[in-house]
Amino acid sequence: MAIAAPRVLIVDDDEGVTSVMRHALERAGYATATANDAGSARARFADFRPDAAVLDIVMPDVDGLVLCSEFRRERPDIAILMVSARDTAADQVVAVDAGADDYLVKPFGLQVLDVHLRAVLRRRRPTPEILVAGDLALDTSTRVATRRGRAIELTATEFRLLAQLIQEAGRAIPKHELTKRVWGYDFEGNDNILEVYIGYLRSKLEARGEPRIIETLRGIGYSLRAVMA
Repeated sequence: MAIAAPRVLIVDDDEGVTSVMRHALERAGYATATANDAGSARARFADFRPDAAVLDIVMPDVDGLVLCSEFRRERPDIAILMVSARDTAADQVVAVDAGADDYLVKPFGLQVLDVHLRAVLRRRRPTPEILVAGDLALDTSTRVATRRGRAIELTATEFRLLAQLIQEAGRAIPKHELTKRVWGYDFEGNDNILEVYIGYLRSKLEARGEPRIIETLRGIGYSLRAVMA
């Protein structure tokens, strides 16, 4: 099953840096988790199952290059972007040898981070996926949904949410699980945010009187029902 909304693990010993990168990447359409040391990075790597990792090299306990090698060994398909203030060609060669796909020198703009991440993910997953459930389709390359021939523009968050629902059409997804997938492992926002965005999606998917496709399962969560055209 394809993962439509890329999951990114951000590892840096500076909490301010991880916070800024996290918010920027979530606005760009990624699901994120963060870690500020090797122990928590390894735990998040196991729990969150990221599609990509952004790893700082200089860490207080374990060098980021060590984590890079570990992640590559355990998950050969993961996209890894190393970030560091070290700017020599030799540093970049060492990072690539450790298993990195790309290397970004600090400081860098957040748009540049997004561009590099998309590039390494594209190399690891070169073929765009169209996810389909009944009369609903979601193009993960354009992030546009189509229902009965009608194109539906989505925000980044709406896209992540719909992608999770359509990938598991027919399955009841608990609210806490869906929230973690869409907003990230470390989400500490409003508990009602999921209900708000379910409402946004329903409004768009039913704008022309189409039957309800996102079902509320009381006491459990939500499920996407495959309605045929």
